[in-house]
Amino acid sequence: MTRTVDRSPTLREALDRLVDVAAAAGVPGEVARAEGLSLAAAVAESAPGAAPAWAAVAGDGAGTGDFFDAAARGRRWRAAPTATLSGLAAEGSPHAADYALALADVSSAACGLGEPTMRVIGNASVAAAAQLQAADVRRATEPATRHTGHVAARAEATGAPDRSAVPSPARSLEDLLAELDALVGLSRVKREVHRQVALMRVEKLRAEAGLHSPTITRHLVFVGNPGTGKTTVARLVGGIYQALGLLTKGQLVEVDRSELVAGYLGQTAVKTAEVVSSAIGGVLFIDEAYSLTGDQYGEEAVDTLVKEMEDHRDDLVVIVAGYPAPMEAFIAANPGLASRFRTTITFEDYTDEELRQILTRLADGADYTLGPGCVEAFTELLGAVPRGSTFGNGRYARNVLEGAIGRHAWRLRDVATPTTEQLRLLLPEDLRDPGEDDAADTEPSAPDRTSETAGPQPGGVP
Repeated sequence: MTRTVDRSPTLREALDRLVDVAAAAGVPGEVARAEGLSLAAAVAESAPGAAPAWAAVAGDGAGTGDFFDAAARGRRWRAAPTATLSGLAAEGSPHAADYALALADVSSAACGLGEPTMRVIGNASVAAAAQLQAADVRRATEPATRHTGHVAARAEATGAPDRSAVPSPARSLEDLLAELDALVGLSRVKREVHRQVALMRVEKLRAEAGLHSPTITRHLVFVGNPGTGKTTVARLVGGIYQALGLLTKGQLVEVDRSELVAGYLGQTAVKTAEVVSSAIGGVLFIDEAYSLTGDQYGEEAVDTLVKEMEDHRDDLVVIVAGYPAPMEAFIAANPGLASRFRTTITFEDYTDEELRQILTRLADGADYTLGPGCVEAFTELLGAVPRGSTFGNGRYARNVLEGAIGRHAWRLRDVATPTTEQLRLLLPEDLRDPGEDDAADTEPSAPDRTSETAGPQPGGVP
C-alpha cells in the first residue's frame, strides 16, 4: 500500500479521512472523530490561537473549555496509540495501518491550528510516530518547509505489504515477551510479568485438564513515578493475556477520573459502565486511580467498577496505577478492590544511561538522528534537573525530543530543498530543558543558518 499526498490536509479533511477509515473498520464515526479532535488538541494546545481554530472545526458550539478538555484527554496519545488504534492493532485488523496513517495526518494537520510553535511541531512528529509504530507502518519523511517548519509527519507505507485483504495474525506470546524484555530498564517489572505469565499459563492448563486450581486474580496494581513505562507495560499485558487465551481481544483502554465520573449522582454509574464496556476483552488502565476517593461521585465510580469487574471477570483485566502510598490507601479503602487487586508491580525510576537509551530510541522511532554531541548535551540536562517524585523519567526524554524537533524545523525554515540527512539530523543546540523559557519559540533573535550552507552533516543517516 503506497500513498502519496501533494499537500498537507487541513484538520477538517484529516478528520473526514479518519472517519472514513473508521467506518471501513466498523468503528463508529463519532468515536473516531472525537479521538481525532482530542489528538489534534493535545498536539496544538501550546499554539496561540489554536483553541478557536480547533473549535471552528469541532463545531456543535465547542469553545475554549472544550479545546483544553480534549487536549487533556489526548495528551497520552502523543506518546502512545489511541484507544481505537490500540484495539484495531490488538485484533489484527486489516484497517489498523490505514487508521494509523489517518491519525498521523491529524497530527500533522494540527500544526495548522493557530500560530504553531516549535513545541507543536515536535509534538506532532512524535505523536505521528507513536501511531505509525503501533500499526507497524513505516513513514517517508517530507521536507519541513512551511512557515515555522511544517511537521515532517506526512506518512505513507513504503514497501509494506498490502494489508487490505487479510487481517494480520495475532501476535504470539513469545513475540510479546520478547518486546517486553527489549524495553529499556524495568528489570523488576519484567521478572514479575514473566512470573504472572507462568502462573496464568499453568492455571489455564490445569483447568483444561479438569484439575482444581485456586482462582488467581488477573488484575494488577502498578506503582511508580510518572514516565516509568506503566502504560507501555499495560499494553503488552493485554496482548500477553490475549495470547494466553485469557482475553478475547487484548486492547488497552486508558482512562482517568474525568472519563469515569459525571457531574451528577447516577450518571457516574452509567459513564463508568460504558467505559468498562469498551474495555471488555482487554485491559482497562486507570491512571491515578486514587483520585476516585474522597467524594461520593468517585465512590460511585468505584462501586460500579467493582460490580463490572465481577460481571466480566472472565474477559476483563483492570490495572490501576499511581504513586505507591496513595495507591496502597486506595486499595485498602474498599474491600471489593482489596480482594481483586493482590499483585503490585513496582516501576523504578530510570537511570541516566537508561534515559539516554530512551531518547535515542524515541529519536529513531520518529526518523531523527542524534548528531555528535547530542547525547552529551542530554546528559548535561539530566545532571541539572531535580529528581523528585514529579520528575518525568521517560516523559522528560520525550519532552526534550519534542522541543529539539521543533528547533530543528526552525533551523531549516529557509532551506528550500533540505537533504534527507538534514531532515533527520538533530544537533546539540536543538536540545534544551523543556522547563526553560523558549524565547525563540516563534521569532528567534539570532537565527542559526548553519544548516542552510553546510550541506549534509557528519553522523547523519542517508
